[in-house]
Amino acid sequence: MRQAEIERKTNETDIKLAINLDGSGTYDVKTGIGFFDHMIEQLSRHSLIDITLHAKGDLHIDAHHTTEDVGIALGLAFKKALGDMKGICRYASIDLPMDEALTRAAVDISGRPYLVWHVDFTRDKIGEYDTELFREFFIAFAQNAGITLHIQNIYGENNHHIAESSFKAVARVLRQAISIDERVKNQLPTTKGKLGD
Repeated sequence: MRQAEIERKTNETDIKLAINLDGSGTYDVKTGIGFFDHMIEQLSRHSLIDITLHAKGDLHIDAHHTTEDVGIALGLAFKKALGDMKGICRYASIDLPMDEALTRAAVDISGRPYLVWHVDFTRDKIGEYDTELFREFFIAFAQNAGITLHIQNIYGENNHHIAESSFKAVARVLRQAISIDERVKNQLPTTKGKLGD
């Protein structure tokens, strides 16, 4: 079973996280940040990765530490749950529409962390949540998951739709890339003999 649990505690955050890569997209998410919870729920539902996430952070300062540390914890759990990565499809890409917004995501589960982020917002906040923190989340996630992740909003007007289509697009490419190809289920998807080096 491709599952992992992570507990991460610092002076800024206290996070307990469990994931199941072979789940059904069920979630229990409580970070104290309403819109961020909504985005993680979308990530779970559309990737079919079960996520249980309880985070307490220094929200009296702002949402930065909680957002970043959730990204770190989720990335670490994702990498741990993938195990030896034998049989995974590894690559995926999608153009995902949400009303007037269209967002592209592409992933390579390579062991080499990198984020390309081309998503612009016309507002500093969605509700009470700082839009600049979406990039911080995906940087932390990609770095700690060891994946190459590209996210580009091709067009859109509604900032909520731009953000949500980004999370849904990432969810869908993760869903495809972590799936097992039965034809090569005992092989690594590389000619090098190992991923990440």
